[in-house]
Amino acid sequence: MWSAGCMEQWMPTAAMVATNVVIAIMTALIKQALNQGMNRLVLITFRQMVATVFLGPIAYFKERKMRPKFTAEIFMYMFLSGILGPVLLQYTLFVGLDYTTATFAATFSNMLPVVTFLISLAFRFEALEVRSMSGSAKISGTLISLGGAMMLTFYKGSALTHTTSPISPAASSSGHGQAGGQHGKVRWVLGSVSMLANVVGFALWLLLQRKFTKKYPAVYSATAFMSLFSFIQAGALTLSIERSTVAVWALKGTVEIVTVVYCGVVASGMGYLLLTYCVEKRGPVFTAAFSPLSQIFVAGIDLFILHEPLYLGSVLGSVLVILGLYMVLWGKKEEASRNAVASAKPVQAEVEQQEKV
Repeated sequence: MWSAGCMEQWMPTAAMVATNVVIAIMTALIKQALNQGMNRLVLITFRQMVATVFLGPIAYFKERKMRPKFTAEIFMYMFLSGILGPVLLQYTLFVGLDYTTATFAATFSNMLPVVTFLISLAFRFEALEVRSMSGSAKISGTLISLGGAMMLTFYKGSALTHTTSPISPAASSSGHGQAGGQHGKVRWVLGSVSMLANVVGFALWLLLQRKFTKKYPAVYSATAFMSLFSFIQAGALTLSIERSTVAVWALKGTVEIVTVVYCGVVASGMGYLLLTYCVEKRGPVFTAAFSPLSQIFVAGIDLFILHEPLYLGSVLGSVLVILGLYMVLWGKKEEASRNAVASAKPVQAEVEQQEKV
């Protein structure tokens, strides 16, 4: 029998593994739905609608006694969080998934702590001690991760597994084969740029949330309101673009229905609750350290279920991105430990002084 202490110790780890499984399945489902021709904005609209319906009652009952007053400033924060987060970030993610592979998109997501660190440094939210071990690790890790991202973008390499491309290597010598190959390269680069925009946008969104949560600490209510705003925003955008096409709103087939429900309830709802629990218990560095797990799960689904090819450039780039990620995380952990020790010394000295008196 496990003791309560042991359960408490291992629960965050189990929750992070479960979260990454949720993310991997979500990525694979979205990739399948997009491959079947589902409209990206329609998917965002339905997903945020389901998330609003799921999170709304939870937020109402859990935080009804601690919900801050709804002001014009809070409204603007929620409006910007909705348009930048669920709408623009999901759209760039979907373009990246559509033009590349699920494994590739998951690899790029591992750059989030690195990009967040660079933006925090630019806005002076974070200091950097170049001569310290932690500072050197963060600089080296950032450069290695950026090198991995460049390799992912510009070096596809040969397929290490079976390929589903309709253009065979032999056909590449013909004019049609060359045109198709060139088109595929352009799509790959566009997908890479879209994923880079997604990661940069996500880092900016996290910094926005950092300020927002201080003003509106009711996280469940904030997420529910943000889902509601993004549902309205994505719906209005879809109507303005697809105003003459009613058929685009129809969910066709089991995959599209399952994708909408799973993304709204499991990914946006339960996944968020698990992630919030882990950040509360162990902090953001602990949660970020598990992000490569989702890439491993996605790669397995990609290879064995979606039958997507695995490219040499993706493998080499992934190794560099993950190596850089852990170097940055190690540097941040060392820096946090040093700051904790430094802040504890004055308190300890004051206690010793009082004991002497």
